[in-house]
Amino acid sequence: QVQLVESGGGLVQPGGSLRLSCAASGLTFSTYVMSWYRQAPGKERELVARITPAGRTTNYGDSVKGRFTISRDNAKNTCYLQMNSLNPEDTAVYYCNAKSYIIKTDYWGQGTQVTVSS
Repeated sequence: QVQLVESGGGLVQPGGSLRLSCAASGLTFSTYVMSWYRQAPGKERELVARITPAGRTTNYGDSVKGRFTISRDNAKNTCYLQMNSLNPEDTAVYYCNAKSYIIKTDYWGQGTQVTVSS
């Protein structure tokens, strides 16, 4: 059974930082593209960041470029999202996604709430 478990969310003041983690089990982690998405109330889910299986290539949404960094540790089956210079517009539920373009599978975590507020 595949599980993606996000952690690290919480309440942070504007300008602060958080690091999210996504611990994966039940899949060959090193073969999956890992992504972070977010969904704010009343808005569509949007891509935040993506990293290829070996970690060589990353992509970011325009709103987080230069502030967020995605990384992965294939030995620990974990993906991370370092978020710096947070602002209230970053408030959302953040979801971890694992996608295999080879076997056409797609998994989601349950989400972790990030709230940026003073």
